[in-house]
Amino acid sequence: MKKLLIILFLLSPVHSGWGEVIEEKQSEEIIELFGIKFGDNCLDSTSDMYRTKGKISNKLFKEHIAYCTSITKRIWKISTNTFFESEKFDEFQMCKDSLLALEKHFNEKYGVKLEVKTETNYEYKVQNNNKDDMYNKVEMICTRIGTGKNWNSVTLRLIVANLKMISEKKEEDISSIDISDRQKCFIIRVKNKYNSYFPQERGGAFFSHLKKFKDIGKVDLYPDSLDFDSDKLIGFFSEFIFGFILKSYKFNKYKTLDKKEIDKKINFKIVTSNRSKIEKKYKYYDAIREGVFLTRDLVSEPPNILNPKAYVSEIKKLSKLGLNIKIYNEKEMKKLGLNALLGVGQGSVNESYLVAIEWKGKKQSSQKPLAFVGKGVCFDTGGISLKPAKFMEEMKYDMAGSAVVVGLLKSLALRKAKINAVGVVGLVENMPGGNAQRPGDIVKSFSGKTIEVLNTDAEGRLVLADALSFAEKKYKPKFIIDLATLTGAIIISLGEEYAGLFSNNDELSKNIFKSSENVNEKVWRLPLHKNYDKLMNSTIADVQNINYVGGAGAITAAQFLQRFILNKTPWAHLDIAGMAFSKKAANLNPGGATGFGVRLLNYLVKEYYE
Repeated sequence: MKKLLIILFLLSPVHSGWGEVIEEKQSEEIIELFGIKFGDNCLDSTSDMYRTKGKISNKLFKEHIAYCTSITKRIWKISTNTFFESEKFDEFQMCKDSLLALEKHFNEKYGVKLEVKTETNYEYKVQNNNKDDMYNKVEMICTRIGTGKNWNSVTLRLIVANLKMISEKKEEDISSIDISDRQKCFIIRVKNKYNSYFPQERGGAFFSHLKKFKDIGKVDLYPDSLDFDSDKLIGFFSEFIFGFILKSYKFNKYKTLDKKEIDKKINFKIVTSNRSKIEKKYKYYDAIREGVFLTRDLVSEPPNILNPKAYVSEIKKLSKLGLNIKIYNEKEMKKLGLNALLGVGQGSVNESYLVAIEWKGKKQSSQKPLAFVGKGVCFDTGGISLKPAKFMEEMKYDMAGSAVVVGLLKSLALRKAKINAVGVVGLVENMPGGNAQRPGDIVKSFSGKTIEVLNTDAEGRLVLADALSFAEKKYKPKFIIDLATLTGAIIISLGEEYAGLFSNNDELSKNIFKSSENVNEKVWRLPLHKNYDKLMNSTIADVQNINYVGGAGAITAAQFLQRFILNKTPWAHLDIAGMAFSKKAANLNPGGATGFGVRLLNYLVKEYYE
């Protein structure tokens, strides 16, 4: 039998948001006073809110309306209003006094201090063309009255009894109470002051906690238990859901056994008076989620499925979002002079491609686009400089940089980003075929510079060399950011905690770093210097593709790429070799393809360039 989970959010230190004990007799009196029969006599509804006109025994009220939620049957607002002429305030004051007396009645009779407030609102109404008629409304907002089947007095007493215990367990961020054999209540501790990515990671942590319980089918979330103002609550909870869903990602496309377990889903419902605002806010995060999930899907696909041609087909699907897709095949690339890219793919039976993805969020603007370039080596054997067999299957991830670019452009399109942007990805396979590129070959790049290929396993920089120069020349962008699983050396340097950041522009570098801190997709800047650069000089060509002296592998790779930025365009290189894939789970991903970079670059665009 599937279990229902009830989720409350609690500030740390614990506040008294759910600390009122609502007795059954009290609930009955509320029903008696207001004539409320939940689900009956419904006048209108919006979302989960039911508006019920009740029978009031107090004759001072001209009209009384009680509002309650459909799920918890909890009263959330009691309203009374009256019409009167502008010079007559007696009836209004009597209505107001009646509500205040009602509040006092419950406080004195049951010893329970309800969190209520009385509001007045004056509005001019035109009735019979008489503008002197005035409509006045008095409301008592009852944020903590819990009546009905789901939240009964026993349930509330049980929660209240455990709040003190929970508050004392400072090390536990998530605590739980068994309400029945079918209901479990989780209380999630929330900091009043928190960093920008805390809500997302709380959501991810909760999903991880949830996985321990196999019989969960439905979750009700009660964000109103947080003592936040409306804007803060909406922002926090939207990000909480975002983190929850990011962590829930699965790539089960090719699994056929245990189908029931594979298809298992957890349905959750938000129970709040701010639901419509939260849903509106979440649309922004859902657009980012779409981009992250697309990136993860592409990186997770096996190489026999996602060859360059199939990859192009996936990208073409994005045209329905308003993205302009331009595809260059081998014949067109040869004509353009993209020989460095073509050289990498010439050993494969699968054709290579260059794809440009344009988003014009400012169609009438002359604004220079933001350019993002991605390495898309769909499988990397190392070519003739063959890699060791152990773990070679992981080389399907060598197209992760391009996948980030594709995912980012999808997110920008979905959220209608008010900028112009272009993504350029080079899609190839590096295979040791009879026509494969040889160590010692020299190729002429799109830039006109010649490259001595000393190692065919340093292929990603060849793909990027042409893609970078092409993007710069064709689009004349405001900046260029490239992403690539470029070197094993960056993993030795930074492990799986930071991506390597290299840049020719301090402002761009600072903006990327600050963005990484805000989304917790961390980067660390490493140096570029002429002494590293000269290590890439060739004796018989303009540049060689590896540093034969040894050491500084990630830096010299970045120095190589910098040579193909021809017009001093602000440029940054992100080496994500340690971040694109992880065998262990992290805060917002379950392990496997991470989608690292989509959230980072989206934040960069939104905060600094949009």
